[in-house]
Amino acid sequence: MKLTIVDGIIILVYLLTTVFIGLVLKKVAQKSKANYLLGGNKLPWYMLGLSNASGMFDISGTMWLVTLLFVYGLKSIWIPWLWPVFNQVFLMVFLSIWLRRSGVTTGAEWINTRFGRGRDSNLSHGVVVVFALIMCLGYLAYGFIGLGKFVMIFIPWDIVAPYIPFEVPLSYVPHIYGIAFTLFAVFYAVLGGMSSIVWADVLQYFIMTISAILIGVLAMKAMAVETLVVPEGWNSPFFGWRLDDLDWRGIIDEVNAKIASDGYSLFTIFFMMMVFKGVLVSMAGPAPTYDMQKILSTKTPKEAAKMSGFVSVVLMPVRYFMIAGFAVLALLYYDRLNLMVAGQIDFEQILPSAISEFVPIGFMGLLLAGLLAAFNSTFAGTLNAAQAYIVNDIYLRYLKPEASNKEIRNMNYITGVSVVIVSIIFGVFAQDVNSMLQWIVSALYGSYVVSNVLKWYWWRFNGYGYFWGMVTGLIPALIFPYVFSETLDLYYFPWLLLISIAGAMAGTFLTPPTDEKTLKDFYRNVRPWGFWGPIKKKVMEEDAEFVPNKDFKRDMFNVVIGTIAQTALVALPIYIVLKEALPVGITIVVTVVCLIILKKTWWDRLPER
Repeated sequence: MKLTIVDGIIILVYLLTTVFIGLVLKKVAQKSKANYLLGGNKLPWYMLGLSNASGMFDISGTMWLVTLLFVYGLKSIWIPWLWPVFNQVFLMVFLSIWLRRSGVTTGAEWINTRFGRGRDSNLSHGVVVVFALIMCLGYLAYGFIGLGKFVMIFIPWDIVAPYIPFEVPLSYVPHIYGIAFTLFAVFYAVLGGMSSIVWADVLQYFIMTISAILIGVLAMKAMAVETLVVPEGWNSPFFGWRLDDLDWRGIIDEVNAKIASDGYSLFTIFFMMMVFKGVLVSMAGPAPTYDMQKILSTKTPKEAAKMSGFVSVVLMPVRYFMIAGFAVLALLYYDRLNLMVAGQIDFEQILPSAISEFVPIGFMGLLLAGLLAAFNSTFAGTLNAAQAYIVNDIYLRYLKPEASNKEIRNMNYITGVSVVIVSIIFGVFAQDVNSMLQWIVSALYGSYVVSNVLKWYWWRFNGYGYFWGMVTGLIPALIFPYVFSETLDLYYFPWLLLISIAGAMAGTFLTPPTDEKTLKDFYRNVRPWGFWGPIKKKVMEEDAEFVPNKDFKRDMFNVVIGTIAQTALVALPIYIVLKEALPVGITIVVTVVCLIILKKTWWDRLPER
């Protein structure tokens, strides 16, 4: 099924609405740097939460998750721990509070609050900016590839090709589509800044929610008349050493090759690696992308925590209702899907192919608008983060500290366009959604972990340790994918970790500690728990009324309860679509019990500042 006039009108109305939002909020964004990059810290936490959820409801990630559920069934609820999805729980419980207490504009600027303003701090600041820009460009390229592969199902290239004055190889068609639709996200993000992004995201969230309900209900209706034929272990989230209960022979033989190519066959080892890496990444705090910018945009530390917790509640059930709907439809009617790309089966085409095959006229336009909205939301938020680092941490810090509002505004426009151009070039060299995602969450995050864990929890860790920990991790993260091209990125995460630890320890112990005043100010303001004994003692000697943070055990308890609740919110919509009454009841009970506990141990105990 191809787009009809009705579908096209719905998509056009959505795209024009985003342009209107950018134009309306342009003047608000121009008032100051804080207004442009952080919405003036005036946006309500629930709007920022919806915006953040909308940003995480990205089209490339949705394509990936539909493929995972199709192939691995209920076991796929664990695979997003690669990201890790439970980092949102760590943010909710304590890290958003710590981060927001800094009152800074970007993650790189935060470095000054921890290491002061010496040479080591400048080096640390510089490496964070480099890392943030690489990560933002990686995310933009990842979304860009997914969007292009998605659109080409609905607008066949043979229709467009006669109007293009040059020949485009089939493998680069997604990039052409990506460029075309990226322009709308660029427009409202560059003009309206954070306020424009948040308002557009809220609109996009509601479009995506309607779309998700539509797809889930279509799948449930199909389940009433068709029989789902899957391997024995597909319906169970539990697993053994290997995925022996996921044998697709005689059902869809090609899926076994997909499992082998993914590298997940030894699932227990893969799971342990995910948890090990996931806990470390979560302890490090948010990466310097749109998630961090949304936290810094909240009014208070208390609202930052509420915003981070709200994300899981509004994102997981809606997103996975859609994902389950598409995966079930694809399994029921697999023979009707068109998954062939350049002569090979591409399972990442399941989502767009299922939309093309199963969604009714009119509703297709709404759904495509919703998924385009998902792309725009992720793209715009990431673009805003990249602009923040270039303008705030390079231009205003090193080139023109006294720049006027007009000069800052013009620089925001220039950097926005430049970042998009570079991200498109990155996207051209990306193989596919999965390879880009694996590199971001495993290799690139591997370089980030050590320095950013130690900065929160250990007083002796200094700016030189941070710099060398990041550098010694970042360089191999950029090289390893080419050296170990046949190895799953997650499996060389421990090597990145060891190299980065060596760099961090050498940098720390071969140089003097951060000056005492900076450490005391940081500890007094942020109030972290961890290995801060000598600094805590001095702060308490100076201020008898200071109360140190003794919440480590309670925070860890809340992280465990929060992760269980979040996982239940992922499984619940899948079981609803599959019409599995007993598992639905169990997941509802688990979710409610967890939420009651968190109300008493987390929500009621949130600090006022």
